[in-house]
Amino acid sequence: MGGKRERTGVVAASDSSIQISFTYKGINCRERLKLQPSPANLKRAEQHRAAILHAIAQGTFDYAVTFPHSKNRFKFAETKGAGYKLEVHLESWLARAEKHVKASTFDDYRKIVFNTLIPVIGSKHLDELKRADIRELCDQLPDATNKRLANIQSVLRTALQAALDDDLIDANPLYGWTYKRNEAPKPDDDVDPFSQAEQLAIFEACREPAHANLFRFAFWTGLRTSELVALRWGDIDWLRGTVRVSRGRTTAAKEAELPKTRRSVRDVKLLAPGLAALEAQKALTLLADKEIFLNPHTGNPWGGDHTIRTAWTGILKRAGVRYRRPYQTRHTFASMMLTAGESPIWIAAQMGHADTGMIYRKYGRWITDAAPQAGTKAVEMFAGKSCDKAAIAS
Repeated sequence: MGGKRERTGVVAASDSSIQISFTYKGINCRERLKLQPSPANLKRAEQHRAAILHAIAQGTFDYAVTFPHSKNRFKFAETKGAGYKLEVHLESWLARAEKHVKASTFDDYRKIVFNTLIPVIGSKHLDELKRADIRELCDQLPDATNKRLANIQSVLRTALQAALDDDLIDANPLYGWTYKRNEAPKPDDDVDPFSQAEQLAIFEACREPAHANLFRFAFWTGLRTSELVALRWGDIDWLRGTVRVSRGRTTAAKEAELPKTRRSVRDVKLLAPGLAALEAQKALTLLADKEIFLNPHTGNPWGGDHTIRTAWTGILKRAGVRYRRPYQTRHTFASMMLTAGESPIWIAAQMGHADTGMIYRKYGRWITDAAPQAGTKAVEMFAGKSCDKAAIAS
């Protein structure tokens, strides 16, 4: 009569979409078409559904081709990652990773995913990704060091391991393998400490007492800049003369976070110049109930380790001191301690290193300077007489 004609398997899902239903391999499937449910579009949807049913009957239906953006396409893939582009997985993995890693780590992941991986190999399907693709990716970054390439591959390796855990791929192509290229020998380290004269010039060039206190404290504690800007007055043990380092704040983080390693949580001995800097800072921020070192121009905590660079750069320029990044205050502390003959074991504990290995690798030449007579006792004990005889013979 005058009623509406039934459309089996085709319904208006919203004002801008039509849902079609069909059975494929014994599974009831529903997919939406981005079409306004007008009579003409409903008719078109019926025809599309009929074509799908015909392809299913003929055995030629390919879910991933017909619905390339549907999650259902993975249910019917002959191989686990078939039709699943790497960029889709990376974005999904990144969203999950954000809940489980530090903000600074997530920021590194995000930059690598969106600036490097997706633009070059994001269109690859998971089941097609080979080591040759990773090698080609690295070859397209001619200026990247092996350390940079390792970081990129580490992120991809972790994301692919998640795909393996999700049963999307049968093997991780980066498991047990890292692409490296031949590199020219590098300098032993990037340690470039400030001399005593340079330090004095820096303090004299500070127009703000808060800046002088911050950088004097940095030079005499060896704290990382991210740790400095996160310190609070409650972290100071005035009786023991120590500061408890238990958090850090980077530019990427919205608030202070726990450190990456267990050894970074430590009690640092406050030497006299560091204590003097704190005493001077008391009058500026003790009653503010905020971090110890605040931006004197805003009265707020420094936004992260990179935000102090503006002030730092201006101070070095006024002091006539060659520019080095603020992190070199940490290297300066280590070199001063070693040159003065302090124990490498104590220095490693002060700086939050797991052992003395890093101290010997990065600051070995200062250990030599600290002991100019090293080896003479052994000569006197074991070679004294033989040396005397050799001298007489000559």
